[in-house]
Amino acid sequence: MELLEKIRGAKDLKKLEVSQLPPLASEIRSVIIRNISRTGGHLASSLGAADLIVALHYVYDTPEDKIVFDTGHQTYAHKILTGRAEKFQTVRQKGGISGFLKRYESEYDAFGAGHASTALSAAAGMAAARDYLGLSHKVVAVVADGCMTGGMAWEAIQNIGQLRTDMLVVLNDNQMFISQRVGRLGRILTRLLTLGTVQTAERKVELFLNRFQFWGKKILRVAKRARVLFFPGMIFEEMGFTYFGPVDGHNIPELTEVLGYVKDLKGPVLLHVVTKKGKGYEPAEAEPTEFHGAPKFEMETGLSVKDAAGTPTFTRVFSDTILRLAEKDHRIAAITAAMPEGTGLDGFRDKFPNRYYDVGIAEEHAVTFAAGLAAEGIKPVAAIYSSFMQRSFDQVMHDICLQKLPVVIAMDRAGLVGEDGPTHHGVFDIGLFRMLPDLAVMAPADEDELQHMLYTALELNMPVMLRYPRGRGFGVKMAAEFKRLPLGKGRLLSRGRDVNILAIGNRVHPAVEAAELLKARGVDAGVADMRFIKPLDGGLVKELAGLGRLVTVEDNALETGFGSAVLEYLNENAIQSNLLRLGIPDRYIEQGRPDELYEDLGLSSGKMADKIAEWLRS
Repeated sequence: MELLEKIRGAKDLKKLEVSQLPPLASEIRSVIIRNISRTGGHLASSLGAADLIVALHYVYDTPEDKIVFDTGHQTYAHKILTGRAEKFQTVRQKGGISGFLKRYESEYDAFGAGHASTALSAAAGMAAARDYLGLSHKVVAVVADGCMTGGMAWEAIQNIGQLRTDMLVVLNDNQMFISQRVGRLGRILTRLLTLGTVQTAERKVELFLNRFQFWGKKILRVAKRARVLFFPGMIFEEMGFTYFGPVDGHNIPELTEVLGYVKDLKGPVLLHVVTKKGKGYEPAEAEPTEFHGAPKFEMETGLSVKDAAGTPTFTRVFSDTILRLAEKDHRIAAITAAMPEGTGLDGFRDKFPNRYYDVGIAEEHAVTFAAGLAAEGIKPVAAIYSSFMQRSFDQVMHDICLQKLPVVIAMDRAGLVGEDGPTHHGVFDIGLFRMLPDLAVMAPADEDELQHMLYTALELNMPVMLRYPRGRGFGVKMAAEFKRLPLGKGRLLSRGRDVNILAIGNRVHPAVEAAELLKARGVDAGVADMRFIKPLDGGLVKELAGLGRLVTVEDNALETGFGSAVLEYLNENAIQSNLLRLGIPDRYIEQGRPDELYEDLGLSSGKMADKIAEWLRS
């Protein structure tokens, strides 16, 4: 790590020769691979973007110049180059540096992001603010090609073209393969174009192609045939950008040369850079999807370090259940927003390709698309992470609930997700969605209840939100046959004389354990698995309130959450009962292992018992 040891911040890059940058990028990749093999994290994208990030920090004067990255999946090299190399071993760990960008972690993190398709809008706002304030620094947005499937990205492109402000958009294309000949032509054209030879050409497709006539008609014919080269260029030119590329995203000397050319151009510029996910690590190059969000793995082989437990994950149970249901009902369709593996729909995709829809990173469209399917008699199941569903609130309200369309939203990653931290914790969905009329919101206590809830959701013929957590289940026995659960009814697991715990979702089993701990202290505690947040089982709440004190527990924000729903019911029905609400406090929760976070938040079985015992004494 001879070169990396000299870098304490991006400004130290300026002291190196261009010829030293490729070996520096190799050292950075080694650091990323070694540490992520121990902790897990977003590997393939960060390896693919390492050369590009080195070149950007070399050419631009950060942090004065602003580099805005989309999602943060690709930014480990950025963290290492900006004074966080020594802390990189703590990435995504409790008390360590974040796996995403955070404005309050470093002045180099110009804009925080954990969700996709935000960089262009943020960078446009920064450029507009710079112009208004009369400043002169540069603004760059680095956007991976996957993020361009999000509608927000195209809304921003339209606005940027209208503003005509000076900014660079780097399209990090890690999917498109470009042959050696076309790639070479792209490099030649980019270099000549950035020298200003034809910068005054009008932005029409015909004139765009005419730019190349001074090379002769033969070259023009080659250019016209190179659809992979010109098709994206024509789109962006028509949107008001000056388009250059594609260029090799792993040729750092060439990248620094081209970036130096485009740095001072006026107006919006788009530079198309081609990279390879997993670059420099053969297992990740061969299986970039597997190494997108990689678990711990053996660095020598790339094989993941599996948990010894054989208990299936909630995602796996969802996947298996929807397959079994779809085999019997040909009207069941599945929708994902670019997350087939993450949501467990890859199995559905492979078995029922004609009923599977991947709409890209477009959660809003996914939900309304599902509504359209439902309007025509299909039974759509849209599997989307809880924190990503925040984008689709209006579509759920306006396009599904208002029209009473039977769409099932399967919200994976509900509750605390662990090392991905506050951008991905699914702790706001209960408050968001329980306010909507004509919507059922349910949460399974364990993996067996999940399969019954999915079956029930498809049988209810109404809008349904089904929230379930990340990670493994509780090892319960799985029933062979599906059961339809009665709408809005919980189940009483035990009745307590001193206190009764109303638990929802994955806090039910810890609540049972907490009740056992309380009984060992002489407290007679009961537990109810409430199952439904909406409609709430008011009869069960009323029954248990008549016995004495109540406790609610959830892995959701306390503000407007499940406990609030119980409190509202008690108030509306003039039921006198002391109530203790346990859940996520009114702050963002940082990253850490879920067990660590539940312990800190008082939501582990032991901490629940402690809090309840203390409350009963008060």
